[in-house]
Amino acid sequence: MAGKTKEMVESWSFLDTAESNFRPLVVIELAKGTKEETIEWFTKRIVDKKANGGAQLLIKPLVTENGVENIYLVGASHLRLLLGAEAVGLVKECSDNSMRTFTYSSRKTFKHYADDNHDFLTMAECQYIIKHELENLRARDEKMIPGYPQAKLYPGKSIVRRLLTSGILVQIFPLHDREELKKLSHSWYGRVKIGYQPLDDIRCYFGETIALYFGFLEYFTFALIPMAVIGIPYYVFAWEDYDKYVMFATFNLLWSTVILEVWKRMCAILTYRWGTLLMKRQFEEPRPGFHGVLGINPVTGREEPMYSSIKRQLRIYLVSLPFVCLCLYFSLYVMMIYFDLEQWALDYHKENESNFSSLMLYVPSIIYAVVIEIMNLLYRYAAEFLTSWENHRLESSYQNHLILKVLVFNFLNCFASLFYIAFVMFDMKLLRQSLATLLITSQILNQFAESLLPYWLQKRYNRRMRKRMCSTKTDMDLSLDEQVNLEKEMGTYLGTFDDYLELFLQFGYVSLFSCVYPLAAVFAVLNNITEIYSDALKMCRVYKRPFAEPTANIGVWQLAFETMSVISVVTNCILIGMSPEVDALFPDSKMDLVLTVALVEHLLLAIKFIMAFVIPDKPRDIQMKLAKLEFESLEALKQQQMQLAAESLKE
Repeated sequence: MAGKTKEMVESWSFLDTAESNFRPLVVIELAKGTKEETIEWFTKRIVDKKANGGAQLLIKPLVTENGVENIYLVGASHLRLLLGAEAVGLVKECSDNSMRTFTYSSRKTFKHYADDNHDFLTMAECQYIIKHELENLRARDEKMIPGYPQAKLYPGKSIVRRLLTSGILVQIFPLHDREELKKLSHSWYGRVKIGYQPLDDIRCYFGETIALYFGFLEYFTFALIPMAVIGIPYYVFAWEDYDKYVMFATFNLLWSTVILEVWKRMCAILTYRWGTLLMKRQFEEPRPGFHGVLGINPVTGREEPMYSSIKRQLRIYLVSLPFVCLCLYFSLYVMMIYFDLEQWALDYHKENESNFSSLMLYVPSIIYAVVIEIMNLLYRYAAEFLTSWENHRLESSYQNHLILKVLVFNFLNCFASLFYIAFVMFDMKLLRQSLATLLITSQILNQFAESLLPYWLQKRYNRRMRKRMCSTKTDMDLSLDEQVNLEKEMGTYLGTFDDYLELFLQFGYVSLFSCVYPLAAVFAVLNNITEIYSDALKMCRVYKRPFAEPTANIGVWQLAFETMSVISVVTNCILIGMSPEVDALFPDSKMDLVLTVALVEHLLLAIKFIMAFVIPDKPRDIQMKLAKLEFESLEALKQQQMQLAAESLKE
């Protein structure tokens, strides 16, 4: 085994001559005991030329004091990365300040390009290109993975995905750049400051998806400040005077609409600058967990697993939907238990009238808030299992069904009690108390579970690893094998789903009922400020570096936030109609009050949709730049067609 490995190391030494400055970008970890013929076949496919079905990348085994482990470092030559940038459709800035899709033939027209400038592509872009090339390694005439006859292959099947699902490939992750990470950490969260985040630096290091999340978090925090500023004096001077929340509710309606429309413009500005607004959508491959009977895809003509959409629909409507309804019923049942506890605490307080009994009034809400978080977590696991079992072909379809399941349950679980208190019990004092307790408790639990606990566990693990390596070095002084061994055991960042979900629920607390508890926006601002720092710490110190993922917007979450803002119009209109001040205007007929509230609600919804239509999603200058690029591409296509026609006439 050792002799074979030594031969492989020597056989790969030619890569040093092919690329004298080998820069490790991506780590591949294979399972222990992986067969030599599998390793040899896989690494050969990685280094083979594109014409032979390979990825034409550079690969080296990680050599440690214990010899060669099943860990490999992947890089690429500068030329290969440039060609890969064209293949994935990266958009870069030209010398004339316009944004254009990068092509190798026109490389010298791009800003900052030089043949000896290896920083033209960011490290995140280079790692994204390597990931794309590895995922596009496809089986040709192989029927199985060498050494593993049970791991079947067919022409066109992604080799990396088959290795992952077979358990042969443990993980693929991009390496941190310790020097760049230190600079980013210092400018991002290394010191407490009042100012904007270094979004461009975050994008260069982590990619557009994560940078856009932090951009949205920052924007949402600033957007909450007007609500917080108005809420503080409102809280101080009108604490028990619910007649005056009409003005606050009206402002709430306009605020929730405007901030989402302005965000679309901000998002367009950021993604145009980063080049992702212009990127063509890649053709989606079947997700790794998708399975079925082999057939011919009518679109691509490739052989791939096929699964009946009728079977999938039956699974969704006969199993998933009833299960979700059962979970919603259970959530409502737990809510009624909470109200029984509230009544018990109120009765106990009336009997005793002590400081302890006053504190006991908050205990049911705190317990209920903790139970809500636990139920949300358990349901999340169940929703992931069900959505995976539904066997969706595409990752986007899987994500949309998962998000729908999670949002419906979380919305009911978090807000059902508030709706019940407001519109069934008509108890504004209890509504205020419950809203405050649920909001603050959920924020504390989320901060602990998402950032503090993982950071503590990771720090503890790092200390153990350093003791084992007998190392007192700083992160900057770690050798390559020490760095890889530290990073491969770090947690894997699972994406921005939970982060957006937390902001979505926070938006609900602020927009739905904050007129009853004006300090909701204040607590949201304070939470988000700490969230920026804790999430930054989490990305830089707790998790492995995630692969960059180009994106042009926040996706389905934009629709989720807009839906919440529509619901907030309805709830705030009803709250306004319930206020004694408005109720006094209709002393004789409650039906007139209901009709008036419904009319106002419809008018406000109409104004909301008119505002959404009137406020352009993209600023005027970006619209002009996009139109100019479209015109130029059409002209270029027309010239090409004319040239082909002229050549055919000559023949």
